[in-house]
Amino acid sequence: MRTVLQEIHPGEMLREEFMVPLGLSERELITALDVPHDEIIALLAEQGPVTTALAQALAAHFQMSVAFWENLQADYEQRMKRNGGRQ
Repeated sequence: MRTVLQEIHPGEMLREEFMVPLGLSERELITALDVPHDEIIALLAEQGPVTTALAQALAAHFQMSVAFWENLQADYEQRMKRNGGRQ
């Protein structure tokens, strides 16, 4: 029998692996990033994707590569497609 693990949305990764350890609030992140607020809110609510602009802003803010955020989104989309859209 094959077990399907719950897919981790990039918004959950951002929240749990970056914001929580750094004590960064949603408001602080919105203030720090120069992208539309609704994109950040949707991402954190696990309802929206990591857009190119958001990947660039997150990479600059956390001193990481843009590719990290873009790959995180692409991997999530690929896993969701493979699992028929189920989380």
